[in-house]
Amino acid sequence: QVQLVESGGGLVQPGGSLRLSCASSGSIFGLRTMGWYRQAPGKERELVASITNGGTTTYADSVKGRCTISRDNAKNTVHLQMNNLKPEDTAVYYCNARRGYDNAIFWGQGTQVTVST
Repeated sequence: QVQLVESGGGLVQPGGSLRLSCASSGSIFGLRTMGWYRQAPGKERELVASITNGGTTTYADSVKGRCTISRDNAKNTVHLQMNNLKPEDTAVYYCNARRGYDNAIFWGQGTQVTVST
């Protein structure tokens, strides 16, 4: 089993920045892809950004140019730097990991991000 614990969410004004972090523990050998998803009220969960253990990144069109995902393989952590936040970025953000050798998927419990005046 893999445990994922998110931190860094909160309330921020439009145009502000937040840095989300996700620490993994447990059976973390072989985690191929780690990333962030978000779910706003009444909407489906969607990919925000992901990064492979080789450093290949993927971003949702809605956050390109505003968000940067990074990964520390030695510390088994992944971070999401979010800049120029907009009210439509308001959601619960979930850390996600996919293990390569069995394609098992793991989720964190989520952290709330609210962008509002």
